[in-house]
Amino acid sequence: MATSGSVNFELDVADYIEEAFERCGLEVRTGYDLKSAKRSLNLMLAEWANRGLNQWTITQRTQAMTADTGTYSLSADVIDILSVVVRRSSTDFALSRISRDAYLSIPTKTTSGRPNQFFLDRQVTPVLKVWPVPENSTDVIHYDALIRMDDADTFVNTLDVPFRLYPCLAAGLAYYISIKRAPNRAQLLKAMYEEEFERAMVEDRDRASFKVVPQYQYFQVS
Repeated sequence: MATSGSVNFELDVADYIEEAFERCGLEVRTGYDLKSAKRSLNLMLAEWANRGLNQWTITQRTQAMTADTGTYSLSADVIDILSVVVRRSSTDFALSRISRDAYLSIPTKTTSGRPNQFFLDRQVTPVLKVWPVPENSTDVIHYDALIRMDDADTFVNTLDVPFRLYPCLAAGLAYYISIKRAPNRAQLLKAMYEEEFERAMVEDRDRASFKVVPQYQYFQVS
């Protein structure tokens, strides 16, 4: 028997809502059911951002530098920055991340040079602060940003998640809906959601090798 040869299975927002309602032992009957479920779906996507489950939304962006300017407003869809380099004459130099307190403690924030540190002020519109401030207007910052997933907008939209996350999304939406509509199933659906979420987290990780090397100190015994 031949296989289908098709790998284009994809659910839209309405499909996820129908699946979630069925897991709750319910049927979608009114327009308000759809509206309420879509709201829950968008809230769950925000929860995923808090949990860090959106590796597929990592994107590399650039920020042009301006001489003697160390503060740059980023796009509001930036959740966090993972790494930053400054590119000068086709060579990338890594910037180390510092905390709010460490940035505040820099005594002379107007010192100019090639930036080697950055602080991300995570406001509603994130602000990237670099130090030293750029000494020219030709350097360019390149950064890996974790950005927001697209909202569940219309019911015919598909969602901004990869195929491997479909089961987790369906399980999570069923749990969110059960809190409001089927509380007797909430604990079961929560357990299923957390199991799917854990499985997804294990799968959606950076597989680069990681090696820890101890630092040996030598002491001279007198």
